[in-house]
Amino acid sequence: MSTKKLLILPGDGIGPEVMREVARVTAWLSRKRNIAFEIDEDLVGGASLAEYGVPIRDEVVEKARAADAVLFGSVGDPAWSHVGFDKRPEVAILKLRQELGLFANLRPAKVFDALVDASTLKSDVIKGLDIMIVRETVGGIYFGEPRGIETLPNGEKRGINTEVYTTSEIERVARVAFDLARKRNNSVCSVEKCNVMESGLLWKEVVTDLHAREYSDVKLSHMLADNCAMQLVRNPAQFDVIVTGNLFGDLLSDLASMLTGSLGMLPSATLGAVQEDGRRPALYEPIHGSAPDIAGQGIANPIAQILSFAMLLRYSFDLQAEADMIEAAVAAVLATGLRTADIMSPGLARVGTDVMGEAIVRELDKM
Repeated sequence: MSTKKLLILPGDGIGPEVMREVARVTAWLSRKRNIAFEIDEDLVGGASLAEYGVPIRDEVVEKARAADAVLFGSVGDPAWSHVGFDKRPEVAILKLRQELGLFANLRPAKVFDALVDASTLKSDVIKGLDIMIVRETVGGIYFGEPRGIETLPNGEKRGINTEVYTTSEIERVARVAFDLARKRNNSVCSVEKCNVMESGLLWKEVVTDLHAREYSDVKLSHMLADNCAMQLVRNPAQFDVIVTGNLFGDLLSDLASMLTGSLGMLPSATLGAVQEDGRRPALYEPIHGSAPDIAGQGIANPIAQILSFAMLLRYSFDLQAEADMIEAAVAAVLATGLRTADIMSPGLARVGTDVMGEAIVRELDKM
């Protein structure tokens, strides 16, 4: 039995609450599947600001670098809305992505059969939906230079952000998308704005060239970002894997998430490059925020955090069977009619965070 080294960063708001339900699952895996975890835990976000005066300490970054994988909760706290841009709680996740070179964000949008009616779209549009959006996360307009706010000679201010991508940055995230597609339905849609942006034109050229050289067995299509947004609402089932840049990926993945009915249901993974020793830096987190308005009430949905852990098992430890079991347990619990407040429907049983977590472990016991 090899020990898996995990760094857990619960963060702010509901982060610690939903992370406690993951602890039930790791304990079950140790007890029932003989999988051992060496777990370290630390502070990030507003919790770190309160204790140390910074959203993330260098020591925590080094712990993340040494870990086999990082499981992240959420950051964000209105108590820190007055601090400067470089001290915001959200800086913690941005710094981890940059320092660990986590360039490919995997955002699945999967509709569980039991939650078809939770979506605002018609059930025949989203039934069986299973999309993977691959978003580049360390380049593009969020990190490009020059950037900032300057004062012009006439006294006006001007905000500047720059969209920048290189061939190698585009190729490495496109490879992740093509490799994923080969394990799914073998189809990739590359999304940009090549009609009005030079960076988009380069993106399309690079993806097309890589496809011809290395992935001609995978079906490749191209789509403008605004059209992709419309198509996700009109006919989302046409997509398998979508690959796109940082800004468009941010927008499209949130749009796709609401096809499923709740942000509280969806996990994510952010992967780096495979190292010489075979290890791959990776961070896993739910896509919901810290939800400070419900923190401490015991009503948060822990499923996205638990499914993020399932992704961790799948992509960092190649524990496919265990990841499948957790996902199946979640589906089985939902099929019994248990619901947290965010996915509640009339006639079903509303439960809190801990009951939902306990129910998922009970389903695992049945397997």
